[in-house]
Amino acid sequence: MGIWRRLLLFGGVSLRAGGGATAPLGGSRAMVCRRQLSGAESETLKQRRTQIMSRGLPKQKPIEGVKQVIVVASGKGGVGKSTTAVQGHWFARCGCVWTFSSKDDESERKSGIITDMSMGFLVEENEPVVWRGLMVMSAIEKLLRQVDWGQLDYLVVDMPPGTGDVQLSVSQNIPITGAVIVSTPQDVALMDAHKGAEMFRKVHVPVLGLVQNMSVFQCPKCKHKTHIFGADGARKLAQTLGLEVLGDIPLHLNIREASDTGQPIVFSQPESDEAKAYLRIAVEVVRRLPSPSE
Repeated sequence: MGIWRRLLLFGGVSLRAGGGATAPLGGSRAMVCRRQLSGAESETLKQRRTQIMSRGLPKQKPIEGVKQVIVVASGKGGVGKSTTAVQGHWFARCGCVWTFSSKDDESERKSGIITDMSMGFLVEENEPVVWRGLMVMSAIEKLLRQVDWGQLDYLVVDMPPGTGDVQLSVSQNIPITGAVIVSTPQDVALMDAHKGAEMFRKVHVPVLGLVQNMSVFQCPKCKHKTHIFGADGARKLAQTLGLEVLGDIPLHLNIREASDTGQPIVFSQPESDEAKAYLRIAVEVVRRLPSPSE
């Protein structure tokens, strides 16, 4: 027990901000001191707090050779965010960053069509990346700034799930042109997508819109359509957020098979309905961005 705590307890006096007039402490009455701040003092305190909070924030620095950065996020894992990042950015000179290993980044590397980089390329296939926050931040910095991207119109960053250190650090360190939120129509996915969108708004990153993935399954034999994860959930969320749905991606076997073989469907089957759905989303994303030449 520290000396000041002993003095306060044994003296029967406790000083704290706010609260009621008195409270029992250590078998005696504790005197509580409360002071109201004037309007001017309260405003000064707010300004001081703002200065302290902003003091440690890094200055945003563009990535050399990259005109615009687009982040693809979801809030929740397993909703097809990485697949959408892979498929949906085939619209110009473009690169892609995957922060963690996945089937999608490996497939794209095999195809050799675009510039890409992933932590999964630097470790063995089954080796986990067991790192603390500072190491993860250092790795993200290297993935973004120590890769020779060349001249890119767009760099697509596949963000990990959640609203934590990685998302905050990327948003604070590089200028982001816009964020795309991917979700299935399922309620539990939409809850996290909502949080993800609000997170980007708090760090002043424009949210370009939502992608509704796995929107519907069509039986290949009878052609009956089933909304396995619910219908139009992303559209309802978009209305709540004041955003638009960039497009719908069906739940289709061809998408999975093409990605697993290293030939994403927008490349291997560009005339298919599934490929066209991804390409329409890419067009909608670019339509909402300033011209790369600006």
